[in-house]
Amino acid sequence: MARAAVSGRLGGRLTWRGARLVESRDETAAARTLMFEVPDWPGHLAGQHVDVRLSAEDGYQAVRSYSLAAPADGDRIALSVQRVPDGEVSPYLTQDFAVGDSVELRGPLGGWFVWRPAERDPVLLVAGGSGIVPLMAMVRARRVTGSRVPFRLIYSVRSPADLYYADELRVPQPGDGGLDVAYVFTREAPDGHSRPTGRIAVADINNGGWPPEFEPNCFVCGPTGFVEIVADILVALGHDPRRVKTERFGPTGG
Repeated sequence: MARAAVSGRLGGRLTWRGARLVESRDETAAARTLMFEVPDWPGHLAGQHVDVRLSAEDGYQAVRSYSLAAPADGDRIALSVQRVPDGEVSPYLTQDFAVGDSVELRGPLGGWFVWRPAERDPVLLVAGGSGIVPLMAMVRARRVTGSRVPFRLIYSVRSPADLYYADELRVPQPGDGGLDVAYVFTREAPDGHSRPTGRIAVADINNGGWPPEFEPNCFVCGPTGFVEIVADILVALGHDPRRVKTERFGPTGG
């Protein structure tokens, strides 16, 4: 994803930290959530990300950026990683990386595409595919901080099998009052889903979002084409462009 490299605390020096895998679980057939223990983790804001560095015995290093999937739990953080075919890093993290193994992390990074629990304006989250990850961090931050700010999430994926956090989003969790979730399935929809399959459109944003006069903060994350379409729709519907924050995928080598 294309992101601004700004310290999570908006101050202080970024350093590489050792991170040990303590738990993992599959999200989809090609995506996995990894729980790390990072001693002396400084904390982070929902929407931020980290750099992950792998080092080979011959000295070769590969660095990739991944969004944080949840608020910090003490020294524990969560990343959700989508496997990129023929990638250098994501296949290892999703297939070979085991509990007890370690990597290096640098962050948190990003100071613009973030949601702070002290904010009181309504929030619209629009996710395309794995773009749900930083937006889910915002949903979880709202939950754990007891915020009553109303959230609406529009989640676009190819099929039900591609949904991240499917059970957590399907069954309301304690603290989820005021969170509304709408789904857009582009290739295959579940039985009983009223919307025909197809790409996200004006009607989806109109029906699942907030009226512009409510002045919501809008966060859009996904592939570049998806993000551009959604941002254009929001502005055309009358939303203040300054309140439409976007983060998009970019080629990283996986």
